[in-house]
Amino acid sequence: MPALIQSGFLSVAREVYGSIGPAFYGLRSTLLVLLFMALLRIQRPEGLKEQVPAELGMLVGLDRSPEVKTLRHKLERLASLRRAEQFGQELARLRVETRGETLGFLYVDGHVRVYHGKHHLPKAHVTRMRISLPATSDYWINDQVGDPLFMVTAKANAGLVQVLPDLLAQTRKLMGDRPITIVFDRGGWSPALFSKLEGDGFHILTYRKGEAEPIAEWKFTLHKAKLDGREVEYWLNDQILGFHFGKEGRMSLRQVTRLQDGHQTQVITTRFDLPAIEVAHRMFQRWRQENFFKYMRQEYMLDALVDYGVEPDDPARIVPNPERRRLDKELAAVRQELAKLQRDYGAAAMEHQESKRPTLRGFKLVKRHKYCPPQPPNP
Repeated sequence: MPALIQSGFLSVAREVYGSIGPAFYGLRSTLLVLLFMALLRIQRPEGLKEQVPAELGMLVGLDRSPEVKTLRHKLERLASLRRAEQFGQELARLRVETRGETLGFLYVDGHVRVYHGKHHLPKAHVTRMRISLPATSDYWINDQVGDPLFMVTAKANAGLVQVLPDLLAQTRKLMGDRPITIVFDRGGWSPALFSKLEGDGFHILTYRKGEAEPIAEWKFTLHKAKLDGREVEYWLNDQILGFHFGKEGRMSLRQVTRLQDGHQTQVITTRFDLPAIEVAHRMFQRWRQENFFKYMRQEYMLDALVDYGVEPDDPARIVPNPERRRLDKELAAVRQELAKLQRDYGAAAMEHQESKRPTLRGFKLVKRHKYCPPQPPNP
């Protein structure tokens, strides 16, 4: 109970919702029942049927816990007020005020909630299942220790490149003018977006997308440091690269490459002030957010439906054209083939020129494919 009070959950709920009417189970009692249900892994209101009402009621200071029908009625009453988004924003603002030291690095990633019902939903790629299924995509922002700050649901499963500007606009309202480094995976790769985010005062930290020229192993050096209370060490290479976007756009980015068991992992960032080992460490700590999704899905039914209600989507929204996507893939394949042919042609041309170049053999210049021994001087 002291931890719940310190989190500010109840005080924020009182400010946002006020009251849900005079009743034996008021706002505070209803929220406490839901919180203790989560702690006890009672994942649905129907799970109350398997509990002793008197024993569960003692946790919230009442004679008995509410029945399933009563709790569902309270949830319906709260949902009808349509203040859930405001409630989440106020909780996020409170977390910023109390935990500002952990918000220098923010991790952004999408979580796909698979839908198995009868309604028609857009499909999204489910990484853990390696298949595309009807689903909705939620994008979460977590702090550098993996705790959530807030989340939004993407319209029509929009990608991270399309969602990130709106996410960071909300983040800026919460965080103010403090410097922020956004950490995300290759789904947000876009040099044009990087330039825009840099202009908005954000730093980026992500994996490099696409093929990169391998770096000679002798150029890597061993880095050691104590970060987040533990010793870490990596073999790293640090360099500055230029990236183009659009017709005339260009920006310089820092690439920190890790060598592990012969495999090279490239990390791109706009943070030129950090040690290379901290750049790599912060990028690889992105798995804290992945672990958060896995834990919440298994323990708290993160993917479960809240209810069976539906809302019509905006029919005028912009969605990707499947035919355009197919043509883009074909065009990318043709460009790769063209680049390969250009490389092969260039190598063949250089070899042909090399075969024609004269070389010094003995005392006279001859062509490489011939051998002419030195001749004695003419008396």
